[in-house]
Amino acid sequence: MDEVLELADVVADSELEGLFVWLLRLVGLLAILGGLALWLLTDISLVVPLALLVGGVALLVVPGVLLAVAELFG
Repeated sequence: MDEVLELADVVADSELEGLFVWLLRLVGLLAILGGLALWLLTDISLVVPLALLVGGVALLVVPGVLLAVAELFG
């Protein structure tokens, strides 16, 4: 956990935090759309689309929270 917070602190210090957060949010949005497309348009088990949906939601939420925590405690 310390390594993740250290990495978030380095990103926050590099003044590219906004770009980094929005890039991860974009990847999260694409993962959500891909998970929905797999679930609705293919005959695949629910495990893969569900993993993409959960991962996409995590990528939408976690980067902003992680940078806020790094700024608060760092």
